[in-house]
Amino acid sequence: MPLKELEVKYASKRQRPYKLSDGDGLHLLVQPSGSKLWRLKYRFDGKEKLLSFGKYPVVALPIFPANSRCGCGRTGSTASRPMMVSR
Repeated sequence: MPLKELEVKYASKRQRPYKLSDGDGLHLLVQPSGSKLWRLKYRFDGKEKLLSFGKYPVVALPIFPANSRCGCGRTGSTASRPMMVSR
């Protein structure tokens, strides 16, 4: 289920880091210091990867639905994925 702005804003710090999931691998990591970091967990060539986007509120909560975040959903099509980079 997608996160709401108030859930992110009022996420309190705890003794240990914890995650608030937004779906499809995107989550907010809340540190014991109170900092909130956006991260995306994904797989590439069978290996798990972790991509960091930045701190909340500098990087705001995405306002579009989780299943259309990259514009392609789970169709398997890579033609419309904005994060794909050719090397």
